[in-house]
Amino acid sequence: MNGPGRGPRVVFWRHGQTSWNLEGRFQGTTDIALTETGVAQARRAARLLAALGPDAVIASDLRRAADTAAELSAVTGLPVARHQALRETYAGVWQGLTNAEIRQKYGEDYAAWKRGEPVRRGGGELETEVADRAVPVILEAVEKLPADGTLVVVSHGGTIRTSLGRLLGLEPFHWESLGGLSNCCWSVLGRGARGWRLLEHNAGTLPEPVIGDDT
Repeated sequence: MNGPGRGPRVVFWRHGQTSWNLEGRFQGTTDIALTETGVAQARRAARLLAALGPDAVIASDLRRAADTAAELSAVTGLPVARHQALRETYAGVWQGLTNAEIRQKYGEDYAAWKRGEPVRRGGGELETEVADRAVPVILEAVEKLPADGTLVVVSHGGTIRTSLGRLLGLEPFHWESLGGLSNCCWSVLGRGARGWRLLEHNAGTLPEPVIGDDT
């Protein structure tokens, strides 16, 4: 992993805690800020990730991800390229509701989603559509890395899961097998002889429970 010729590495870093995480509200593309705890989480994790020697940082343009990425930028001096394509899954009328409210109002769709069926949650995006928009941006950034370079992608739980699933070549039904990330934790992909490999998952756990739209 650390030797010469190891190939590119991609670190998927989830944003820090928000008030809606604490309240169990589906965030989606709603632009919710970090809590004070979320900022502290980002600062702590940024110091650890800086030790990996990242070469580039890209992030969702939503505040909770962009502000998390800014903490890594402050430590490394790297600029952050923000992309709308790295936003969380748009979930329409589900956004702002708690899991209990979603189960009460949209129980059939919620149950179908949990069974792994393709569901437009709240009339929003399919998980495959999230991967369709996010993965090309990630791969474009990978192509710009130096040899054996490291890219940090600062995004959201659902978007990270779908991107990991797509890059690992898993069928969408099996993306759920990739457990969610806790706030400000990360997963690492490396490129092997047969494609991308999962090197670490949910690293940096504080430990904190996984609370997010994809749980």
